[in-house]
Order: sequence, then C-alpha cells, then structure tokens
Amino acid sequence: MHINNVHERILTAEPAQVEKLIDSLSSDQDALWPWHSWPRMRFDLALSVGASGGHGPIRYVVEAYDPGHSITFRFTGPKGFDGFHQFLVSSGPEQSVILRHTIAMSTHGLALLSWPLIFRPMHDALLEDCLAQAQASLGLNPSIKPWSAWVKLLRWTLSMFPYSYGIFG
Repeated sequence: MHINNVHERILTAEPAQVEKLIDSLSSDQDALWPWHSWPRMRFDLALSVGASGGHGPIRYVVEAYDPGHSITFRFTGPKGFDGFHQFLVSSGPEQSVILRHTIAMSTHGLALLSWPLIFRPMHDALLEDCLAQAQASLGLNPSIKPWSAWVKLLRWTLSMFPYSYGIFG
C-alpha cells in the first residue's frame, strides 16, 4: 500500500524563526517536537546526515538535512515501512511560512494492518500536536486538535504494557 500523508500549518512568522524549529529537533531545547506528551525524538549523533534514532517504535536515519530548510528521515523500522518522512519550511502567502511534514512510503507485511489501525491515527495526532507546538513556540495561538477517541483508547491500551515499544517514553 502506498502512503502519502501530509500535515502542514501556515505560520505568520519570519522564516528564520520557523527554520530554528527544525534545527532544534531532538535537542534539549527542542521547540518543535511535542515531547511533553509523546516520546522524544532521539539520535545517536547531533542532528546531521547519518544520525540514527527515532521516537518510540519508529526508527529512522537522517538521510538529508538542509539546516533551517528541510530534514528527511529514511525509515529503518518498524518492519514493513519503506520510505521517508520529512519536515520542510517554504514560503507561504502574504509574509507567512508553511511548515509541512510529509510521509511518503509503501507498507508491506504486518504494516498493511498496523499502519491504518495503530500508526496512522497515532501519527496524525502526534503531527497535529507538533504543529500546535510550533505555533506555541513562535508565540502564536496554537490550533489544538483534540485526540480522537480511538487515539485515546490506543494510548491507554499501550500504556498498560511495560514494553509497548516506548510509545510513551
């Protein structure tokens, strides 16, 4: 199954302010990732091409990095996720900036079920939280999208298992 999943937010901010958000990923001063309610993004090296890590059960390596403009991560896990995810900053309408996250991948094996049933709803909630975090970090009023009942149930269920692939820590 081919997946093309896009989340974006138009931000009324200077490009340099938004660019700093991408560059802060996985640092102690991470102003983009919603680490207060989702597993932190962590890498074995500083944010750079070749750094390996991920968040929770999602594993990836930094495939391309244009500081302040874009970062692309190639999936290495879970099994059955073949593709990448990316943050990109681009010009928006009337002195705004677009912050976009894209997943482009194919799934196979168990991922044909785990993506639509578990990972996609969790990913969609996480990315909406991420974009709200970006707004808040820029001093803007965050557009918060409540978690669906399914995401709440998944989070509750997975929290019951001490080895739930680090979904919450």
